[in-house]
Amino acid sequence: MESTSLPAALELVACGGAGLSPEKRAVLGSSLLLLQRDYRFERVWFWGCIQGVRGCYYIAEGLGPNRAAPRSRLYSLNCVEWSLLPPATKEMVAQAEQLKGRFQGDPSFEYEYTEISAEDAEKILEDSKEPPIKEEARLVATIDQIDRAVGIIPRGAFVKTPLGSVRENRNFEGLSLTEAKKLSSYFHFTEPVNLKAKTLLEKANLDPSTDFLDSLEHDIPQGSWSVHLEKGGAVVVLRSLLWLGLTFYHVPMTKQYGYVYFGTGEKNFDLPFML
Repeated sequence: MESTSLPAALELVACGGAGLSPEKRAVLGSSLLLLQRDYRFERVWFWGCIQGVRGCYYIAEGLGPNRAAPRSRLYSLNCVEWSLLPPATKEMVAQAEQLKGRFQGDPSFEYEYTEISAEDAEKILEDSKEPPIKEEARLVATIDQIDRAVGIIPRGAFVKTPLGSVRENRNFEGLSLTEAKKLSSYFHFTEPVNLKAKTLLEKANLDPSTDFLDSLEHDIPQGSWSVHLEKGGAVVVLRSLLWLGLTFYHVPMTKQYGYVYFGTGEKNFDLPFML
């Protein structure tokens, strides 16, 4: 969610029990502005918080002119001092998927190979003598996984230019209440997968400038999103049941929208059995 509208946005998602203390909100309000200035980001989003056993990771994302370009991610343990995270790699994601349990809250903490499956540990040790997995690498991979799986935007909020870059749509005035209650009105803000598999006939009714991403209506498993009307029907809230703690909000007929994550960074693998 936008750093400039952070206090109001956190109030809108607070119904789910997620939030920050008044002290943390005040500190974030000033530190994110300094972060934007120091790193010369065009925009800064407060991504959320991953709760560890001994501490919490507060995450921010920096964006450039092209919103579809890879985002710079930073973390802080106190909402004041920020450290830049390296880009996620396939190796990081593969290793993080093998780790189970809570984050510790210490970036230098090292996971031993005994904490992953015996088969995977044996394969890694045979391939090369790699050092233990650091929690910072797991943090990078987890943020990337959550963004790809449940980072969403309303339809029409961004447009794709003829040159291929993605920009904010200045004409976007929000979804109507009827449209805002439909999963088809929201897109995954990442490289599309299902869209590429559609036939030319299916793409005939799509606007290439706005419908260039995958919608939520075909997410697997079906039922992985819950849609609620809150604040007397003035706010539409979507919650992910796959990554518990991810909350998206949109105020219909306005430009106010965003998502934030407050959770342990663990995927809900039991979801298919809960539906």
